Amino acid sequence: MLSVDEQLHIIQSGTFEIKPLDGLKKKLEKGKPLTIKLGVDPTSPDLHIGHAVPLRKLRQFQDLGHNVTLIIGDGTALIGDPSGRNSTRPQLTKEQVDKNAETYMAQAMKILDPERTTVRHNRDWILSMDLDDLLSLLSNFTVARILERDDFNNRYHSQQPIALHEFLYPVMQAYDSVVIDADVELGGSDQLFNLLAGRELMEKMGKEPQICLTMPLLEGTDGVRKMSKSYGNYVGLTDAANDMFGKVMSIPDEMMVKYYRLASTLPVDEIDAIEAGLKNDTLHPNKVKRALARNIVAAYHSEEEAVEAEAAFDRQFKQHEIPEDIAEFAADLTPNDEGKVYIAKILADAGLCQSAGEARRMIDQGGVKVNGEALAAKEYNVAPEKLEGAVLQVGKRKFAKLV
Repeated sequence: MLSVDEQLHIIQSGTFEIKPLDGLKKKLEKGKPLTIKLGVDPTSPDLHIGHAVPLRKLRQFQDLGHNVTLIIGDGTALIGDPSGRNSTRPQLTKEQVDKNAETYMAQAMKILDPERTTVRHNRDWILSMDLDDLLSLLSNFTVARILERDDFNNRYHSQQPIALHEFLYPVMQAYDSVVIDADVELGGSDQLFNLLAGRELMEKMGKEPQICLTMPLLEGTDGVRKMSKSYGNYVGLTDAANDMFGKVMSIPDEMMVKYYRLASTLPVDEIDAIEAGLKNDTLHPNKVKRALARNIVAAYHSEEEAVEAEAAFDRQFKQHEIPEDIAEFAADLTPNDEGKVYIAKILADAGLCQSAGEARRMIDQGGVKVNGEALAAKEYNVAPEKLEGAVLQVGKRKFAKLV
């Protein structure tokens, strides 16, 4: 096992905050494997590399010889995490939670070592509580303490409704740490209150309190907003290799080091060297970004597919070739009263745009091509003969062939 200082250097890489840092050092100095906890609520079936940030940190702990416990929040998910919400989160059904948990685990195990991961379901202890147990647990928290949460506090003062069941969420997540005797709990930077609640509850119940380690939120490919499907700036864990490579290549140069620290599989010392090389101009940003894209693709596909994805990227963007594996779409080319076809609807139906409105905006920005020729602004209606067998392109990476 590495020295305490060497472990701390790796653990601190990319982290947002560790509370308290000296407490983590004391735990590491014991020389025993620590129990590292991450609780995840399966509220969505598909993950992107922003969701995977704490999973990457868990894998680092595993590689350092520590024990990882992944808690599937199939009990807390029935309540709904209020973090960052300005309204009550819709509650999921048990069936929705179970279905999401299954796909979540399949994707998470692409990152974690399955043989060194303990998986627990907090439904096992949350849903079996009787009223006495629940009241005893709730007595450890005050309303004033719960209202210290920024989201609750903001909603309270702006007179936005807060349902009583939402108060249970941080309490139940805290109780998870008590059940498994967590040494360290991971979470996003928006989860700090919940993690600290676990630390507080463990202390009140006579246990050594956990260390709270938060990870920053990863900005999406636009480099501005947090990664989210709703913003269209995400890199999905189940994306095709070519799409994944192209998306990573589209991130701003100034985001590369953060992506290396939060989303790649490279050792921390190599990332340190890359950061230094970019700062002193001894490394070329394009080469560094290509290496990042290959690394991320290889992590979720294979080394061979990463190499092929880079070659496909070069064929498309360097040699301006159309990809070979374009999806086909059977479009209705029935002309309207003007003898034209409303192409904005076709772009939406083919999945190249989220809506006809977005398609119109892309057309106005010059981002839509038919057989390599950009449509003019406001050119929403196109002659049907121009679309027969045509290749449609939106942006740099989205294609469809009309049949």
